[in-house]
Amino acid sequence: MAERSTAAVDVADNSGDEPLTAQADQSTADGVAKNRERVTDIDEAQGSGGTEGPEKASPPELHSGHKLARRYRLEECVTRLDGFSSWRAVDEKLRRAVGVHILPADHTRARSVLAAARSSALLGDPRFVQVLDAVEENDVVYVVHEWLPDATELTTLLASGPLEVYDAYQMVTQVSAAMAAAHREGLAHLRLNPNAVLRTSSGQWRIRGLAVNAALRGISSDTPQRTDTEAIGALLYAALTQRWPYESDAYGLSGLPKDVGLIAPDQVRAGVHRGLSELAMRALANDGATASRHESACTTPEELVKAIGEMPRIRPPEPSFTAPPDYQRTTYQQGTYGRQTRPGVTQQMPTPPPPLQSRTGKALKWAVSALLIAALGLGSWQLADALMDQGGKSEDSNQTQTTEDNDKSPTKPASKPIAIEGVQDYDPFGSDGSENPRDIDKIHDSASGTYWQTSYYASADFGRLKSGVGVILDLGKAQPVGKVTISFMGDTSVELRAASGDPGATPTSFDSYPKVASGSGTTVTLKPGDSLKSRYLLIWLTNLPKQVDDGQFRGRVLDVKVSS
Repeated sequence: MAERSTAAVDVADNSGDEPLTAQADQSTADGVAKNRERVTDIDEAQGSGGTEGPEKASPPELHSGHKLARRYRLEECVTRLDGFSSWRAVDEKLRRAVGVHILPADHTRARSVLAAARSSALLGDPRFVQVLDAVEENDVVYVVHEWLPDATELTTLLASGPLEVYDAYQMVTQVSAAMAAAHREGLAHLRLNPNAVLRTSSGQWRIRGLAVNAALRGISSDTPQRTDTEAIGALLYAALTQRWPYESDAYGLSGLPKDVGLIAPDQVRAGVHRGLSELAMRALANDGATASRHESACTTPEELVKAIGEMPRIRPPEPSFTAPPDYQRTTYQQGTYGRQTRPGVTQQMPTPPPPLQSRTGKALKWAVSALLIAALGLGSWQLADALMDQGGKSEDSNQTQTTEDNDKSPTKPASKPIAIEGVQDYDPFGSDGSENPRDIDKIHDSASGTYWQTSYYASADFGRLKSGVGVILDLGKAQPVGKVTISFMGDTSVELRAASGDPGATPTSFDSYPKVASGSGTTVTLKPGDSLKSRYLLIWLTNLPKQVDDGQFRGRVLDVKVSS
């Protein structure tokens, strides 16, 4: 590992960049293991290869209200240090908040930062905080990126304790898949730590600073895939144990005890999921020096994705229901109401007034009674007379009715609801085949206001990354399907696809689900025809709406009903 030659600079804002700090030069001759230096990278960073630090450039004269490219209005300077500055800004053209990192054009790292930002922007993967613009203008270089006020750093999440098993599983699954996709495009992070991983309010995990954070610090690596894989292992280790897997404290987490070496997460804390514990060790011990319980080490994010796929899938926890409060009875006695009491309070309810007992009231009662008796007598006489008149005709009427019923053709049986035995999110064109397992059971819970939603995409056509995503319905057995009714939040285009018959196991290939119907709207009824008999149905979303509450493109399924 190269020796640090310059002060490390971390650029930050609340959209998800690391705090800006300047650290003194530090040598690698302190005896810390090479692997540990590469992953933690807390108080030191790799140099760019030279022995002298970059020449400091004077920070540009910027102030609140200043505009870049006549579009980005600077609002608040979050940090300014060593020629770098980070701002919260407003994109006046699109009327949205953005983050802006600025450094002088003559800074020694300006060119590498600009190149890294443009490469990251070309990836266009929604699992990363997106670079929106990277420009050199008027002697400054600035990088504009998404501003995510609803996102929470992993550092903040771990401050209150380890993650739940399902959340840790989702984090390592999504981060590994995202980094595998980045490395396929030749991009590395090299600064993947708890400050760089964010969870949005929808439960999606996103990564910030791809390539850019390393360029800002002049960091490089001869083994970028191994570096990022080990960093993912450290993230999972911290998520499971609330401890940093090295002797030094970092990111608000305590390190491991001195001179004990790297021990498995399930030996640090009771109740840790064994499969995730082994996965963390396989990613951390990826240099061949150690192996976790005789398992092979993972040296690339792609190998980590494969290892996760071989694990038994971890299901989300069952929703908990709060019992309703006990019903409090009240007593009623003739002529008065009982006392209603609560702890510390006794209240006498008012007594209702006595009934009217005047002479006029009694006369009115007798008059009403007489009228009722007369009406009942007249009605009984008319009913008997009508029955006698129709007695002779009843036999003929019954015979005629029977003949007419026999002439009628049999009607089609009424449609009956079909129970949905299981649901599964489905993304055959993604890296792990999963779209967003969180809240998947809410699409058929018949509760108002609950929904399952897809991941966020940059456009209605899934950011041109794929043709669609969907949900597989398991009906328990092959049976005739007459119609499927789907309720969405927002105008959504959808197709109904069905696997033929009952193949036994859930088909995983997209070609196994031929299209049988399609439609669009907020409530869509899809009728495949009388001949469809299937166990597995695929609700395939092909075009997403822009949601009103967050302005992002994502599908939200409120309810799905299947009937024969």
